[in-house]
Amino acid sequence: MAAESAPEPARIVVTGASGRMGEELLAAAGDRADVQAVAAVARTPGSVTAEAAVGTHLDATLSGEASVDAVVDFTAPEATAEYAGTAAAHGVAFVTGTTGLEGHDADPLGALDEASGSVPVLHASNFSRGIAALRGAIREAAASLPGYDVEVTETHHNGKRDAPSGTALTLVEDVERERPDLTARQHGRAGEQPRDPDEIGVHARRAGDVTGEHEVLFAGNRETVSLSHAAGDRGVFAQGALDAAVALVDRDPGRYEFAELLQD
Repeated sequence: MAAESAPEPARIVVTGASGRMGEELLAAAGDRADVQAVAAVARTPGSVTAEAAVGTHLDATLSGEASVDAVVDFTAPEATAEYAGTAAAHGVAFVTGTTGLEGHDADPLGALDEASGSVPVLHASNFSRGIAALRGAIREAAASLPGYDVEVTETHHNGKRDAPSGTALTLVEDVERERPDLTARQHGRAGEQPRDPDEIGVHARRAGDVTGEHEVLFAGNRETVSLSHAAGDRGVFAQGALDAAVALVDRDPGRYEFAELLQD
């Protein structure tokens, strides 16, 4: 009986290839049998070390490749809005971990929704499997601890642009869905400022080269519950984003959640 042949690897294009996450994605893809980085896009192609061809425009890159299954994007809100439309025009799945999309003039969230009418689209603020598990625990704790005070704290490296982090905001939203009594977000405190019963405290710290740490603290009834996650390096997020790209291949158009794909 002939042995079954291994499935073809998912062919991906990495945008933001000269950035921290772009470099991690290219390195991680090179170590996996189920993914092949066939091309990359970067503002400064000469700074990218990769076996894949590197260009400066996604449209030209996708036009020049015979077959691409997914674009994996970690860039900036303006670029993400553009790239989502480009991927949809070429019939290519789109995975993005770009944060800071809310309220941006380029309307990247609208661009993702529009693209999802043509191709499968996944946007996640965090591609860690640990964070996916943490979110489930946080939702359960929020539902089980009515009336408890809630504080969310995140720490990242000193070069991170958006604050609070996209992951922290996702965790806040998870709490709010289970606790509709919490209607205000208090970003930091200074001076005389007693806590209001309807608020969630949200705190962002920027220091050194911290990859990412998140904690949600519940306090009440003379007890505290602390749920936290720390990422050792960006490879955690790169592997998760590649998992998402592989899982999106041949899916129907629409918006997908990272945790949803992990359960399949």
